[in-house]
Amino acid sequence: MPHAAAPAVPSPPPAAPRRLWLLLLVVLAVTVLTEWIGPIAVPVWSSKIVILPMLMALLLTTAVAALHARMPQALRLDVPLQRHAGKLLNAALLLFIVKLGLMAGHSMPQLQKVGWALAFQELGHAFGTMVLALPLALVLGIKREAVGATFSIGRENSLVIIGQKYGMQSAEGRGVLAEYITGTVLGAVFITLLVSVIAPLGIFDPRSLAMGAGMGSGSLMAAALGVITVGMAPEMVKELNAIAAAANLIAGVVGFYFAVFVTLPLCNWLYARLEPVLGRTALARRAPTADDLDPEAAMAEEDETPSFADSMVALLLMVAGITLSNYMGHGVPPQQTLPGVAVMVAIVLAGIALKRVLRRLPLMLFLAVAATLVTIPGGWPLADALATTTDRVQFMSITTTVLALAGFSVARKLPMFRRLGWRIVAVSLTATAGTFIGAAAIAEFFH
Repeated sequence: MPHAAAPAVPSPPPAAPRRLWLLLLVVLAVTVLTEWIGPIAVPVWSSKIVILPMLMALLLTTAVAALHARMPQALRLDVPLQRHAGKLLNAALLLFIVKLGLMAGHSMPQLQKVGWALAFQELGHAFGTMVLALPLALVLGIKREAVGATFSIGRENSLVIIGQKYGMQSAEGRGVLAEYITGTVLGAVFITLLVSVIAPLGIFDPRSLAMGAGMGSGSLMAAALGVITVGMAPEMVKELNAIAAAANLIAGVVGFYFAVFVTLPLCNWLYARLEPVLGRTALARRAPTADDLDPEAAMAEEDETPSFADSMVALLLMVAGITLSNYMGHGVPPQQTLPGVAVMVAIVLAGIALKRVLRRLPLMLFLAVAATLVTIPGGWPLADALATTTDRVQFMSITTTVLALAGFSVARKLPMFRRLGWRIVAVSLTATAGTFIGAAAIAEFFH
């Protein structure tokens, strides 16, 4: 009689890498250094480009991670530490989402005034992306990769949509993967430069620009808002942040279904009609293919779901980083910052606890909705008190530490980024520009 198989013992969660303290210390040191330097205005012709602390933090940690092999052994942040930074980043973004929800809830009366613009913003995202990027891709000789690269900005949702419909080894899969890698490496830098050029021209109302910033990507939204809100009055900054937060939430939730049922079919329809015309140019015939992109290598170890311990470490890191940034960059003393951060952390912990009970709970959506509800004026007795407390935590004080963590993820994508041809990179950046400009144009129409 055969022996019964022993019950499988669940494997313990992976231990934190050695010298985790060094990673945390570097992130905080970069946060302090960049906030101490402050914004830098670089004149460009009749305009200027503003380099914000969060962008400096992103570039600094990217450089530290990319050059880790040349660092002294005592200061070396090796690949396991860089990979662990991705887990901490995913947990840190929960505070970012909660802050956006808190701002949106408190500003609900102002959001109601721009309701129609918010309702139609996905049209701007879709048509802005395709109108600019798809024709360029075809002229440059990119074939079916153009569909994956231009139907949406290449975030995780886009990877899921294309992966399920075509497979990541397909031409469409290579296109969306190239867009994803380009956005990860250059997205925040590119959108900062783009908005720095567009905002001073006076073409768009600041509220339209804020709505354009809500593209469904937290890092892109933060980078754009940092430029849009420079020099604005505090009340206007609150309104712009709230508009962007609402737009970002809509883009993240509604945008997924819009991409599946509207944008992707429309992109295929346009491709079939434009490719015979634009895809036959001399430049298009000389274009190489993107067959050497390896989806498995690019997406290796992308499952960076933080454990409970990782989440606690990330929250502690964010508490320290936000407190330092809020004081150094915005002059808010720690005793005024910490109560607001405590409220934000409490909402995140409640969501994490509920997620452990309800495994299928969409945590990010729950946190965004819950944070919005608790600060809606008149919604419950503590709404105004919570809004006042959390308003002392400046939105930009969160982004510096978040993007300092994001730099390690960017560095891990650099080898893959070097393999992308300039054509697909140009198309990917044009798609990002089209998403921003398209949504801003729709918003401007309704103002």
